[in-house]
Amino acid sequence: MSNTIETLRDHLFSTLEDLRAKDNPMEIERAKTVCEVAQTIINSAKVEVDAMRFSGVSTNSNFLALAVKPFSHKPALIKTGAGVKEVEQHDGYTVTTHRPT
Repeated sequence: MSNTIETLRDHLFSTLEDLRAKDNPMEIERAKTVCEVAQTIINSAKVEVDAMRFSGVSTNSNFLALAVKPFSHKPALIKTGAGVKEVEQHDGYTVTTHRPT
């Protein structure tokens, strides 16, 4: 079994089904524990994505099955009345930072 976001989703939906089973429902405490562990895994993936954004280096942990592409290192600098706006384009999103002068 691979450890991917899809596998995690499968486990969470299975837990939900087990909770709803009329003949033999899962114990609430066990379901809560499954959800807590899942949240910890999700939080670690968020840290990994934040680290890639900060470092500018993309890696593939296989959890999110990302296509490895480098982050942009050349932000556009735009002068505004209050300072400078820095705009970085990435795959699927834009990061904008405002800096006063």
